[in-house]
Amino acid sequence: MGVSNKITSILNFIAFLCSIPIIAAGIWLASKPDNECIHAFRWPVVILGVLILLVSLAGFVGAYWNKQGLLAFYLFCMAVLIALLLILLIFAFIVTRHDGSYPVPGRNYKEYRLEDFSDWLRDRVTSSRNWQKISTCLADSDVCVKLSQDYITADQFFSAHISPLQARCCKPPTACGYNYVNPTLWINPVNQMADSDCFLWNNDQSQLCYNCNACKAGLLGNLRQEWRKANVILIVAVVVLIWVYLIACSAFKNAQTEDLFRRYKQGWV
Repeated sequence: MGVSNKITSILNFIAFLCSIPIIAAGIWLASKPDNECIHAFRWPVVILGVLILLVSLAGFVGAYWNKQGLLAFYLFCMAVLIALLLILLIFAFIVTRHDGSYPVPGRNYKEYRLEDFSDWLRDRVTSSRNWQKISTCLADSDVCVKLSQDYITADQFFSAHISPLQARCCKPPTACGYNYVNPTLWINPVNQMADSDCFLWNNDQSQLCYNCNACKAGLLGNLRQEWRKANVILIVAVVVLIWVYLIACSAFKNAQTEDLFRRYKQGWV
């Protein structure tokens, strides 16, 4: 095996290692309650990670056994996958650019406004057809059940750093002036006219605020936070993959030159 092919084999092993955190980030995203309820957002990162892993293995085989056709296939596929990963990253940054949050006096958590998120996210998640399925899925999850298990008193709850989903789906909007009984039981609102969601709140544990616009905003807030965290891993991975790909291209050209020179030398002899 020539020097260039040895270098390419090492680079493919590095690309193989890069696919592992990408797959892990995708699995982490897919395991979150909000992503479990939005099937379209669950698997793109995992699929890209698995494809990068398989292509890296193909490149390693091609370099180790000097299969030039397989190496060319590897370079083409890896270029496509890196481009797709970059597109996914850029798109994720654009649609999660707006935070949508605002501070609540006397609370450690924030609340979220639906209109402050990107149009694409709102349209994709909050349409009546999609939201009916999503809200049913959220009601069946343990997102709100955990609050009642973790917090007893009002002081404990108000000082907690709960997720956007919990802050907007498991309790009524703070502006309504409901009185705390437990994290998912609120009574006697003093200002129901403050928000249309005040009339939608229901102490039935299967309903709560799952039909509120506030809950839709909380879901988008959760998605934004999780994708921003995953993007850190994906950015590091894509930078390493681009670096690996550029060196692999150079090594592939050198390998072709070495092969051509070897054939020329054999013919000369």
